[in-house]
Amino acid sequence: MLLKYAHPSIGLISVLLLIFCHKSDAQKPSDWVNPFIGSSNYGTTNPGAVVPRGMVSVVPFNVSGSKTLNKHDKDAGWWSTPYSWDNKFFTGFSHVNLSGVGCPELGVILLMPTTGEVNANVSEYGSEMSNQVAHPGYYSTYLNKYNIKTEVSASERTGISRFTFPAGKSNILIDLGNGLSNESGASIKIVNNQEIEGSRMTGTFCYNDGTERPVYFVARFSKPAESFGTWKKMAKMGPESAWSGTSNKFKYYKNFKAEMAGDSIGTWFTFDTETNEEIIVEMGISYVSIENARLNLDTESNKFNFETTRKKAEEKWSKALSTITVKGGSDDQKTIFYTGLYHIQIHPNILSDVNGQYPAMESFEIREHKDGERYTVFSLWDTYRNLHPFLSLAFPQQQLNAVQSMIEMYDESGWLPRWELNSTETHVMEGDPAIPVIVDTWLRGIHDFDIEKAYEGMRKSATTPGAENKIRPDIDHYISHGYVPLIGKYDNSVSHALEYYIADWNLAQIAKELGHDEDYERFLKQSRGYKNYFSTEFGMIRPKLENGEFMPNFNPRQGENFEPSPGFHEGNAYQYTFAAHHDMEGMMELNGGPKAFSNKLQAIFDDGHFDMANEPDIHYPWLFNYVEGEEWRTQKELDRLMKTYFKNAPDGLPGNDDTGTMSTWIVYSMMGIYPVLPGDMNYAVASPVFDEVRIKLDQNFYPGEEIVIKNTGSGEKIKSIKFNGETLESFFINHADLVKGGILEIGH
Repeated sequence: MLLKYAHPSIGLISVLLLIFCHKSDAQKPSDWVNPFIGSSNYGTTNPGAVVPRGMVSVVPFNVSGSKTLNKHDKDAGWWSTPYSWDNKFFTGFSHVNLSGVGCPELGVILLMPTTGEVNANVSEYGSEMSNQVAHPGYYSTYLNKYNIKTEVSASERTGISRFTFPAGKSNILIDLGNGLSNESGASIKIVNNQEIEGSRMTGTFCYNDGTERPVYFVARFSKPAESFGTWKKMAKMGPESAWSGTSNKFKYYKNFKAEMAGDSIGTWFTFDTETNEEIIVEMGISYVSIENARLNLDTESNKFNFETTRKKAEEKWSKALSTITVKGGSDDQKTIFYTGLYHIQIHPNILSDVNGQYPAMESFEIREHKDGERYTVFSLWDTYRNLHPFLSLAFPQQQLNAVQSMIEMYDESGWLPRWELNSTETHVMEGDPAIPVIVDTWLRGIHDFDIEKAYEGMRKSATTPGAENKIRPDIDHYISHGYVPLIGKYDNSVSHALEYYIADWNLAQIAKELGHDEDYERFLKQSRGYKNYFSTEFGMIRPKLENGEFMPNFNPRQGENFEPSPGFHEGNAYQYTFAAHHDMEGMMELNGGPKAFSNKLQAIFDDGHFDMANEPDIHYPWLFNYVEGEEWRTQKELDRLMKTYFKNAPDGLPGNDDTGTMSTWIVYSMMGIYPVLPGDMNYAVASPVFDEVRIKLDQNFYPGEEIVIKNTGSGEKIKSIKFNGETLESFFINHADLVKGGILEIGH
């Protein structure tokens, strides 16, 4: 997760205007999705049209031109999302976007309808928006300034937009100069009066120095244009006058096959329209070439049939979301649940074109993925914790695609990914998170990938000296002394090491599985190094210096107000002290035994140190299940957290969704099971919020047909847990047992 923020208030009227209203007789899970959830309070989700795992998402862009800056960093002036519910100034539909991230990237290739004289000034051609409607695979809004109704939908690699114009002179702009991406290079070629092709540079997520990549597009119009041209922001113009749109400040190229390259460019097509005349635009996208963008469009186009495209998108969502069905619960609970399941199905997403081609990791080589689909957007520091185990359970073919993609990345670049975006390593966040993802997947029984090659890649990052190690550059002291020392004032050293310990524990598990006994002993021993950080003076972990002494002047609260915290990334000692859950027995022993551990854990919640909006401690509520007699505390805290931080409203997520991680947390919690530790095949059990949850199992991977989770009785505490009639001895159930299918009954 990146750049979490506190919960801003939103006017009640705005919320009431937006909250998705459902009929009580809604029949399909997709009917319960509210795509606006998470579009405020820095959830950074958006209500745009997308299909499950789609390369393309057609998203309303309303942060360009806004006067509102980041509320917690008033000097930042950037947004990490193309859309915020709090903003109403619409400047187009972007076609490649990220969901739930904390840094700006993509949000480019803006398609904007206008009327009257062409104006290329984004602050002037934008319009107030109203009457927003969003369903899975569909979004619509009304542009007040122009009296234009806009509607969009999508397939995997194409977007479709339907604009209903008033009578008169109507325009469609493609703006390649604006967007979230830090880059600005672009190219345009007007093929004819109904088709445009071009490209836009992307690639510096979180302003890293990764390889920039072009994204290519081909756009087609359902009606020939009366006139068309291109624009480019002219040099040596002042900031207030450069975009006025007058002829002396813009140069228009009106030759029939106009071409242009450079920064801040765009194109316009003008039409004579009758009242309520519809013009449809289809756009194909590719990260390989213009030819592939055209191929994607030719293959997936429905020949300007908007309703067919919309229906197909809705059917795909209905199928995906129907994997899990629920009974009971309130309308809001169903909406929160299915919107979470919806967000889980956005990333990782498809990178490969219809012919299987994609850009190779960390190079410009074009390769071909012959079986399945190549995925991208691996925010692994976030998603290793719960999203990938969830995919293994509910969508194992998608998880297999993800792991195969990760191993291909190793084959192409020499390293497994940490935070990959469009075949570039962004080098953000901590640890070695590809290891727990791959190990967890294998241990859950998904085996159709090259585990020996994967093991080679995992072992490489865990053993290569720091000077040559792109994943663990600070590994040397970790290997020799068992911990990463604090070198600089804010080096995130403890956060790094705690992630390495979990990765090494997972590596030990797969080493044992594959018969690498010496590696098993080595990596298991390394995973116990977290004890180096335990300070008896404070009773918690504490940064440690290279000479073996603890950091002086330690303040465990530092970092709670978003200021940097020595040794910790996006948190402080409270959020990381119980992050060695790969060794619960050892962690309890350090903290005075099970009862003392439970009391200290409860105090973190009671004293306000728990952070629901970030990943390091999201497993904390489930840790009470490891202490016999204290399991009721898990239910107590889950109830409070779910009611406090998750709502059927724009601010209904506690912070960045982190490509589905927060949504996965709430979906699992509402079902009453949770994979506390990736690589450990036991799910912790709590009370579901529904009377019944049914999970369809993919029998290409698992022996069972269906898992049924039943919530019976009316008491507050769980009195019994039974699986297929047999009482479980603890508040855990093993994955191998669960996927045989049957009924998990949680009695009160």
